[in-house]
Amino acid sequence: MLELELKNTGDHEKQPRGPLGGLLLAASEAFAMAGGIIAIALVVMSIVSIVGRKLFAVVVPGDLELMQMGMAVAIAAFLPYCQMNDGHVRVDLFTNKLSVRTRALLESFAAFLLAFSAALIAWRTYVGAVSSYESGETSLMLGWPIWYSVAAIVPSFVLLVLTGLYVAARKFSVFKPCWTRRAGTPSAAGRARHEGDLVAHSMKGSKS
Repeated sequence: MLELELKNTGDHEKQPRGPLGGLLLAASEAFAMAGGIIAIALVVMSIVSIVGRKLFAVVVPGDLELMQMGMAVAIAAFLPYCQMNDGHVRVDLFTNKLSVRTRALLESFAAFLLAFSAALIAWRTYVGAVSSYESGETSLMLGWPIWYSVAAIVPSFVLLVLTGLYVAARKFSVFKPCWTRRAGTPSAAGRARHEGDLVAHSMKGSKS
């Protein structure tokens, strides 16, 4: 009765997003685009530095430091988009034979664990950025403040927390019979309303 049309609970296109989901997806796409631009810029810089070293004995000053700091920011920016689109690598050798509802429960729990881990990382990264700012720590070659790159990672993990909670609530909603009509046909309006309630409840629970 509650199988709905979700033959594969990992297929995000078959699950409703609602206004909150659309907002989180748009924010995740913007972060991913920014991360992509940073990554491309770093690759170009690396090529210029390598070619310059081989042909002209000239390198981009602090190229290794720029690569280390920039790629950390870029990779963190990709994570929320990956979460919103169920893009994480999963090993489903044993779970494929489980029911849709059981898989949804496991995936919901996994998304919640990811959100919890992301919250811890965001918190400790913020603490690290503040500590680096107060100590005046700088990079060895360029003398740039370290806290710049550390602090730039925090927004990505905050967004990852929100997307993790949203996905956890969306997966868990497969259990809710109020999404179906008496004939067993899912109601889009009911799903959207219930989706918003679940996300709001999940976010309130994470703050308490």
